[in-house]
Amino acid sequence: MKRRILLAEDSERTRQSLKELLQSDDQIEVDTAHNGEEAFKALEKQNYSIGLVDLKMPGLDGMQLIEEVQKRKMPVTIIVMTGYGSINEAVQAMRLGAYDFLTKPIDVQHLRLVIARALRDRVLHDEVVYLREQLQGQYEFHNILSKNPRMHAVFELIGNLAQTNTTVLIEGETGTGKEQIARAIHEATQGRPGPLIAVNCAALPENLLESELFGHEKGAFTTALNQRRGRFELANGGTIFLDEVGDIPPAMQAKLLRVLQERRFERVGGVESIEVDVRVIAATNRSLLQLVQDGKFREDLYYRLNVLKIDLPPLRERPEDIPLLAAHFAQKYSRPGESPKQFSPQAMDALIKHPWPGNIRELENAIERSCVTSLNGCIQLENLPTELTSPVPKKQPFNIDLDRPLRDLLREISADVERQYIRKALEQSHGHVGRCAKMCGLSRRTLSARIADFQINKAVFK
Repeated sequence: MKRRILLAEDSERTRQSLKELLQSDDQIEVDTAHNGEEAFKALEKQNYSIGLVDLKMPGLDGMQLIEEVQKRKMPVTIIVMTGYGSINEAVQAMRLGAYDFLTKPIDVQHLRLVIARALRDRVLHDEVVYLREQLQGQYEFHNILSKNPRMHAVFELIGNLAQTNTTVLIEGETGTGKEQIARAIHEATQGRPGPLIAVNCAALPENLLESELFGHEKGAFTTALNQRRGRFELANGGTIFLDEVGDIPPAMQAKLLRVLQERRFERVGGVESIEVDVRVIAATNRSLLQLVQDGKFREDLYYRLNVLKIDLPPLRERPEDIPLLAAHFAQKYSRPGESPKQFSPQAMDALIKHPWPGNIRELENAIERSCVTSLNGCIQLENLPTELTSPVPKKQPFNIDLDRPLRDLLREISADVERQYIRKALEQSHGHVGRCAKMCGLSRRTLSARIADFQINKAVFK
């Protein structure tokens, strides 16, 4: 990554000689300004690592330029140049926020040392600026950020869906961004002015799911005081997103199959047949094919949904996206009027090495927490959640150690299995403690205590 320097000097001869000297380093690009006003306009348009500024310039001088930079919190390191007779002014400039000063005539070796030191100190900031420029460019697709080739293949596939009404099945772990992909498909589709309506099939009890999807007539059941349109009807002309479709009960699977085949249905308690024009996008965090093989999902419904399938890779398989997403979330959760937080090398290293079982949602939660707990402009290792800084070491199953009592080994193995079981149940129940407790055969109180003992963050599964 090349570093950019802005050289503001009113003497053309000095300006040209310094520019040639600085550009002898092929990792540096130099822009020049004849005066303070021109330098300020350049700083507003372009990100620079360093501003090399003469204190004595006509119009807006170097001191006034530093004041404007500090007032507007422009992300640039200012180094001032001054004559021997103006050392006091150079000291005043440093009090205002300048990084260092150089006296004229400029000593070449000293200039190179000061520039090299300033660039080293700016490494973290320049990386963040570079990532933000990427966020606004080639790595963004309908608000989805990725540098990963598999994700770019997904972007290309979404672009190909723009002219069609094809049913789409999205499979991916919890937190991989399935709803974001569904939204991108909806936004990319041309000629469909209707809304995107999302339904979390796992969050609705079986007795309410039919009414939620297809609506009901007044008096259809005890609490049906008025007629209500269902999600399919609301999505007419647009897209309906059936999240966690694998959790739909068998009886509802048959009704959904008919709707997908005929694109018509009746409200609960009604006789009028309602026809709709919707694109159906379904998503699941489990393999629907495996559910079919286990007899838990209708095979005919599976093939009706699986017209075009998108497999989303988990975050641990796209580590190149972690710095990109971390910079995005740091910007999202920055305080009003403050620059986004940067990351220390140790913190970024911990982010990249973490396996992220909760995927992008877990990463976002971690960055939000870190932005709150870090007191200065840089997120340090200690600001990250404990599961990143002190990860529980993975234990190999049945690792027999004859130097330890059998009872201790059994206790460890049992605790490890219990931890994994509870995490899996939380993922399946989307962090809902009641449903998770039912799966585990535990009371809510006992489960909550075990979650606390294992330091499991159930929020990442919601």
